[in-house]
Amino acid sequence: MKIQGKVFAAATAFAALLTLGACGTPAGSEPSASPTELGLRDISEGVQPDPKAVSLLPQSYKDKGELTVAADLHYPPTIFLAEDNQTAIGLNPDITRLIGKKLGVKVRFVDAKFDTIIPGLDGGRYDFTVSTMAKTDERLKVLDMIDYFKAGSSIGVNAGNPQNLSNETLCGKNVAVTQGSTGQLLRLPALNEKTCTSQGKPAINPVTLPNIQEALVQLSAKRIDAILYDTTALAWAQKQQPDSFQMLTPPLNVGGTGITAVALKKGSPLTPAIQAAIQSILESPEYKEALNTWGLEFGAITEARLN
Repeated sequence: MKIQGKVFAAATAFAALLTLGACGTPAGSEPSASPTELGLRDISEGVQPDPKAVSLLPQSYKDKGELTVAADLHYPPTIFLAEDNQTAIGLNPDITRLIGKKLGVKVRFVDAKFDTIIPGLDGGRYDFTVSTMAKTDERLKVLDMIDYFKAGSSIGVNAGNPQNLSNETLCGKNVAVTQGSTGQLLRLPALNEKTCTSQGKPAINPVTLPNIQEALVQLSAKRIDAILYDTTALAWAQKQQPDSFQMLTPPLNVGGTGITAVALKKGSPLTPAIQAAIQSILESPEYKEALNTWGLEFGAITEARLN
């Protein structure tokens, strides 16, 4: 299957690029991009089944020949819709289609709001999900979760980094976080403790704002010095608007691992096969291609660990 045409274009305002992310931020409009720029094609085309993964797939699924995948289709660059408003594209669809090819079955996407996916998996409505889902103790009580990507949070600054900031030099600076986010609750406090207060330096001043659009306005106006937000969203914004915005590297490694996982119902008979398929993907050139296509090469991992 070839994915034709360029990504569905709507508003091109920079703020719209960041109204996304699988951590609960409402989705916005997708930016314009040419198919040449993004390589919009099915990267699983030509990939052959992995014998080990196929051997672990229960016969009932082989007979059915299709797996049902829950997906919230509105979070570029990890998942969104092409201009036909039907074809799912992004990192997560790439991984999903590769899983299907490694298992020798088709995959069928079912659009589902993020907060309904776990109940749907637990209730048997979906076979699995690839939705940049972070591992938590509560989720692991009801889900099998298999690592496939490292996301997490990063710091964003104005283009050119005029203050020459780094992850370690934000002490005394005004750093925006969005209300209720992982950045506000976990990552900025952990960063503050590690790099500032424990070293006797001035604390980072958190500026809690209702949404990322307001944070971008404040950053552009130089009322704040930086933004802490989802790495995937910041990387996508930088890829699309390099002259307006800059993401500091590496991503933050405090307040959580940032590892995200494919999720299945706890004890699913599919789990061993899915794990083997993901491990095969992580060792493939298609995995690196998918990450590079969406500006997410920083998130590569090597082990499909079952949690």
